[in-house]
Amino acid sequence: MIKGESRSHPGAPASGSTRHNPIPRKPAKSWWKRWGEETFTAYLFLLPSFLVFAVFTFFPVIFSLVICFYRWNLPHQPAYIGLDNFKWLFTDPIDAPAFRQSVFNSFYYALGGIPLNMAISLLLALFLNRQLRGVELFRTAYFLPTITSTVAVSVVWMWIYHPADYGLLNSLLLKLGLSPQSWLRDPHLAMPALIAMGIWKGMGYNVIIFLAGLQNIPSRLYEAAEIDGAGGWTKFWKITWPLLGPTTFYIMVISVINSLKAFAQMHVMTQGGPLGRTTTIVYYLYQQAFETFRMGKASAVAAVLFALLLVLTFIQFKVVGSRVHYD
Repeated sequence: MIKGESRSHPGAPASGSTRHNPIPRKPAKSWWKRWGEETFTAYLFLLPSFLVFAVFTFFPVIFSLVICFYRWNLPHQPAYIGLDNFKWLFTDPIDAPAFRQSVFNSFYYALGGIPLNMAISLLLALFLNRQLRGVELFRTAYFLPTITSTVAVSVVWMWIYHPADYGLLNSLLLKLGLSPQSWLRDPHLAMPALIAMGIWKGMGYNVIIFLAGLQNIPSRLYEAAEIDGAGGWTKFWKITWPLLGPTTFYIMVISVINSLKAFAQMHVMTQGGPLGRTTTIVYYLYQQAFETFRMGKASAVAAVLFALLLVLTFIQFKVVGSRVHYD
């Protein structure tokens, strides 16, 4: 054996080589563990929104449904009375006529404003759907009233309807040689005045929705119709109007709900007058809850309004929604 050589054992690594130990791998998580962690994280992010919804929406609604069956006139303690609040709402010789008047006023406001609002909004959307210079400015201008506070808009329209000569509308009438009107004090003019204001306030939202529906209609359909010699009116009735069915149906449902929930403009501009001609269901609810402090009766009004909206929405889906094609 040569001096200086080292003896190697069988199976030992060659001289000068480095032995690497394999890094231990973590055991793979099963799919249900990964799903559980992802679900927990998702619910954790949703928790703040859920708490806000629960505190300010869900629990108040449940509480309101419960106190429908109680006589609770603040500051007295509530007492269970069953369905007496609902009987009072429909049979009381004093309050029942006022409630029926509020229902009539709400439908008057809805039926007087929704068709005009939708028709004007569609015409404006057709105009804005063209390739016009500065069309973005017009779209923004039409949408601004929608994002403006209803209270602020109501104050501005109170000045427009002011009965004195410096009211904008009456000053225009005087310049035309016509007599000024008491727009918000006349029982026959107050509700039409509120309807006009509501049309102006809600028109921008409908214009944007109609415009989105128009831009989703394929242009090739209009090109094919032009090749066949169809005019503008024919293209509207055969292409535009049928394909706008889902959009129109959505706007109609939302408009009915919003109209029957109208409150702020009545509270600011007319306080339900004159002679109760602008007292809607929601304003009547407000009077019961925060003017006479009859919380049980106010909750009964809210329950009736909820049932009314539910029935109307169901009817719209059955009667109108069944005729809407989404293809």
